[in-house]
Amino acid sequence: MDEQKLQSLAAWITEAGLAGGSETEMLAGFCERASAVGLPLVSGLVVLDILHPTHEGHAIRWYRDKPKGKFLEYERTNQGEAAENWRRSVFFYLLESGEPMLHERLTPETVARFTHLVPDRQAGMTDFVGILTRFAPEGSIGEMDCIYSAWYTDREQGFEAREIAAIRRLEPFLALAIKSVSLGRVARTLAETYLGRDAAELVLSGRIERGVADRIEAVVWFSDLSGYTKITDSAPPEQIIPLLNDYAEVIVSAIRDQGGDVLKLIGDGVLAIFTAPDNGTACAAAIAAALVAEQNIAALNERRAADNLPTTHMYLGLHVGEMFFGNIGSKDRLDFTIVGPAVNEISRIAAMCRSADQSILASAPFAAALRDAGPRLVSCGRYALRGVTRPQELFTLDRSPLTSDT
Repeated sequence: MDEQKLQSLAAWITEAGLAGGSETEMLAGFCERASAVGLPLVSGLVVLDILHPTHEGHAIRWYRDKPKGKFLEYERTNQGEAAENWRRSVFFYLLESGEPMLHERLTPETVARFTHLVPDRQAGMTDFVGILTRFAPEGSIGEMDCIYSAWYTDREQGFEAREIAAIRRLEPFLALAIKSVSLGRVARTLAETYLGRDAAELVLSGRIERGVADRIEAVVWFSDLSGYTKITDSAPPEQIIPLLNDYAEVIVSAIRDQGGDVLKLIGDGVLAIFTAPDNGTACAAAIAAALVAEQNIAALNERRAADNLPTTHMYLGLHVGEMFFGNIGSKDRLDFTIVGPAVNEISRIAAMCRSADQSILASAPFAAALRDAGPRLVSCGRYALRGVTRPQELFTLDRSPLTSDT
């Protein structure tokens, strides 16, 4: 094979990794260029475990007749059918055996041993090379400690020794490029998972200096669960985390779907903000999220009750005002959050739900900003909020049925 062309391909994939293109684009570009220099590839596959709250990793696959490639996320492989499939894979064999490479013809015996290769043989592929590229211990993040790759040909005689040598020589350059891009994806996922979308975007853009904060106008949401303390005192301990997860999934999803940003999960509490060009739009989005959350909590309660599991419902406070949004904390431990009078008042408003016998309470500024942008609010009266000098008028949704003239 042409030495200069191999060097050019290694240089290209290195530059692509530095440029931060997508994994599918990099694999497709690599395979197309490898084919152009003489490697008889019909397909290429790269698999990488990542840090993600629901997915174990992702796989990128290129086919000669589908040049755009595919990006697939896969679930946990530690139980059930997924675990059995994993144990019958080439990559599991490489991981357990410690061998860096496996070259096999796609014979009936091979696909019986590695059942995930059955579709490849049926598609006319004749030969494959599987490679495991390990990271050094200090380069590992969780289960992200290596990259698996597989290379396929449909040529009758399969790969030649010099072609396998070329693949093994070039593969580390591709692995490094894929790892670089995947680390960026992991960083964004972790930031969004633990900080929220807007805060993550600001942190990843470089806003990590202590004390740097923006003055913003926003709707602030604080909700908690009714009777949570009583539930934790009476329910078996192994039920508490699933309970929190069930209700957080419903509430957080409702907030995010309406454009809100969840900043904190505080035990059973959820702190979130809604921002928009005008406060009325942000208030309407918060009310829409609240209604969706209530509806989905009702459905969740039916499912949990059917399984004899404890149920609860949401208390919610809504407020709007000016606050600071940014980095607060010590030099070694920062929190990207909101502070200000509106933030201090919101938990007090939510706490009044029990006294007012309402599941949702909104402040007077929130009601004024909402006006005609959302459902009608009605006054519940004036209440003394802890730490607030004057009683505050609070509002709730007008849930009276609509009437029409007859």
